[in-house]
Amino acid sequence: MTSAPTPQPPKAAPFDPNAQHQQRPKLRHIRGFPAQTQQGQPMLGLADARQISDRIVYCAPAVQHLLPLMDGQRSLDDIAREVGKGLTRPMLEQLVAQLDDAYLLEGPRFDTLLAKVRADFDSSATLPPASSAAFAEALVRQAVQQAGEPEPASEQDLTSRGAAKLRGIFDQWMDAALKDAPNKSFAALPKAIVAPHLDYPRGWLNYAGAWGRLRGLPRPDRVVILGTNHFGHATGVCACDKGYETPLGVCEADLDLIAAVRSRLGPANADKLFQNRFDHEREHSVELQVPWVQHVFGPDASGKFPRVFGVLVHDPVVNDGKSYDGQGLDLDPFIDALRDAIASAPGTTLVVSSADLSHAGPAFGDQQRLAGESPETVAFRNKIVQHDREMLNLFGAGKPEDLIASMAWQQNPTRWCSIGNMVAAFRLTRPSRIELLNYAAAMDPEGYTFVSNASMVLT
Repeated sequence: MTSAPTPQPPKAAPFDPNAQHQQRPKLRHIRGFPAQTQQGQPMLGLADARQISDRIVYCAPAVQHLLPLMDGQRSLDDIAREVGKGLTRPMLEQLVAQLDDAYLLEGPRFDTLLAKVRADFDSSATLPPASSAAFAEALVRQAVQQAGEPEPASEQDLTSRGAAKLRGIFDQWMDAALKDAPNKSFAALPKAIVAPHLDYPRGWLNYAGAWGRLRGLPRPDRVVILGTNHFGHATGVCACDKGYETPLGVCEADLDLIAAVRSRLGPANADKLFQNRFDHEREHSVELQVPWVQHVFGPDASGKFPRVFGVLVHDPVVNDGKSYDGQGLDLDPFIDALRDAIASAPGTTLVVSSADLSHAGPAFGDQQRLAGESPETVAFRNKIVQHDREMLNLFGAGKPEDLIASMAWQQNPTRWCSIGNMVAAFRLTRPSRIELLNYAAAMDPEGYTFVSNASMVLT
């Protein structure tokens, strides 16, 4: 399990008695995680669950009990009286000032940051590299450290070396994943593939097993990448009208396909599809597929990679495919519009379902760890794998509606996170055959996190 960062002494942010949003604080959507001081004292880290702010506030674990009271309705005095137990207003003021400084409170400070983030987003035709660039940079720095070489001389040098390292490790992974495979290549370009969106070091086997079988095949004219909305605001399907940049280059957005989808949806639904496009800013599930597109298919004669269309699909288990709150875009009209747009588009289209499956262990709310060979631990692991297999069998049998119904009835017990984009890939392509290429799971040594994934092909 990756250890939490050691917190640094908090920045002294002043409390503003004239700021109404500090007098009646309303906490934004945050996530908490365990941390500790350099002396080993336990602390609670608070971060932006939407990933709009990268600031972290470290505080005493007991603070978790008063955070739900920061709902914008209670004053600081109300909160102090309700909590009691020695909580004073000066203590609250210090905490509120830190939260506001980190953009974790609703208010003018956060509004200014959000406006800047959205303006920056709309100022470029492509999304900058994020997860893929961080991984490529880590490869370079690891190689430099191991060889005892000097650090990269410039940002350009780091980027260039990162691209070479990324291509090299992709080739290594594909060769390793397919070494003993009876079929090392698909017979033709498939309608769709399923590959993980787990970080590369944990998910490489199934990334490589799916993408490696595409090497040497005719390149598609476009790639539709269906991801999972992990952090965003959208309550329904959420599309992006931008291209994606990685250390390997830029995949431009397929603006023709996007225009066709907009036309078929009509103005109201098209607005719903793109109104939360900012959710793609820090979403990894689409971006992590793009370097594979670039490396496996390469550029055309003009130097351009296949165009892409990135879409985040909500969970159809929650509200039978409709948006969670009735305000977002439902799955049905999106599928109808995109399927018709693809059918009318020239050339070929590859659909990618960027999907992870179960999320189990204490890190996700389970009481039982997954490491070890005790009867209870083995039974817990086997139960998760059995459930995964049963659900994959439903999908592989061409029964996505049964998958949704079963997950709804069981209340998604192992927290599959990508049912939406898997179902969307099936309904978009209407495959005659689905083949499970490989199933795998990644677990940390202590058994706190267990994340399963698969590689599949739809033809």
